[in-house]
Amino acid sequence: MAARTGKAKAKTVNLALQGGGSHGAFTWGVLDALLEDGRLEISGISGTSAGAMNAVALADGWVSDGRDGAREALHDFWHAVGRTGRFSPVQRTPFDMLWGNWSLEFSPAYRFLDLLSRVFSPYDTNPLDINPLRDVVENQIDFERVRHCSDIRIFVSATNVWTGKLRVFAPEELTPDVVMASACLPTLFKAVEIDGVPYWDGGFGGNPALFPFFYENGTQDCLLVQINPIETRKTPRTALEIQERMNEITFNAGLLREFRAIEFVRRLIADGRLEGTRYREIRMHRIAADAVVSELPASSKVNAEWAFLQYLKEMGRAAAADFLEQNFDAIGERGTLDLSAEIAPHILPQPLDKPAGRRMREAMQRLRPGRGAS
Repeated sequence: MAARTGKAKAKTVNLALQGGGSHGAFTWGVLDALLEDGRLEISGISGTSAGAMNAVALADGWVSDGRDGAREALHDFWHAVGRTGRFSPVQRTPFDMLWGNWSLEFSPAYRFLDLLSRVFSPYDTNPLDINPLRDVVENQIDFERVRHCSDIRIFVSATNVWTGKLRVFAPEELTPDVVMASACLPTLFKAVEIDGVPYWDGGFGGNPALFPFFYENGTQDCLLVQINPIETRKTPRTALEIQERMNEITFNAGLLREFRAIEFVRRLIADGRLEGTRYREIRMHRIAADAVVSELPASSKVNAEWAFLQYLKEMGRAAAADFLEQNFDAIGERGTLDLSAEIAPHILPQPLDKPAGRRMREAMQRLRPGRGAS
């Protein structure tokens, strides 16, 4: 997809990037496509967990060499994740590789570590707090550049263990510790201490947080890259499925609260009840990974094989291309995400989401699971 800055006037958006382990490579693909297309100017990015890693990698590269630098930094970051994944004890079984199944559920190491995490705390099983992903973040991201990225404001969220409240770290506060706190799953790693305060994954309070945008800039369009589905039409049966659905509900709760607040303000503005105030209507948009992740088991979130990351990247690129084709004209004019439907307390009669777009369908047919990206 060639850059198209000369064919259409650029529009400004804020980006909200969800976390979701290795599924964050889908977001990498989305960002890669948006940067290559060139028609969207990014005002701010709010990220949690893998979304935070994507955000700081983009900012690091942006300071170095604009859009091209951001794309290169994102590629280098995820390539480093893939290299590190080769040495993980948790790998797909030969049977899964043969049948093109990205699942790790039949991996003996995955099963053992999952069981261990339900009985013992990381303070018992990982007293040295070894986390190979920290090494990747520290080696790949220049946080001095991230903190001085003036073009794009970066916000990273983490959950205060003592209070249970969400803390959003401002651009000038960003460090490797902040990013690792945002991605700290309490069953796997010790809480990350920042200024003496312990923090866990930011998804507990906001996946991701949207409210920083309301106070920091005047951009009214917010594009959410969502890799954790809000709804499902199947009841989980196995222990792993139940645990994953519980996590999805928990990690989407903060996002739904912000959806309600945005929709409430929108209705008040539409009724003329907020005239003369500083309240602005927020136009929400979304690129969702539902068509991809709905076919993936929860265990694939810890699958760091390079072929899998490339597969997710290509799916993200295709989803971004479909979004731009269908919704670019609406940006700056109206929201394309129906928040009233998202916060409805009952299941609506229509399908969960629009079918996958043309490019995404083509990519899914071209890249059969197990083969990776060409």
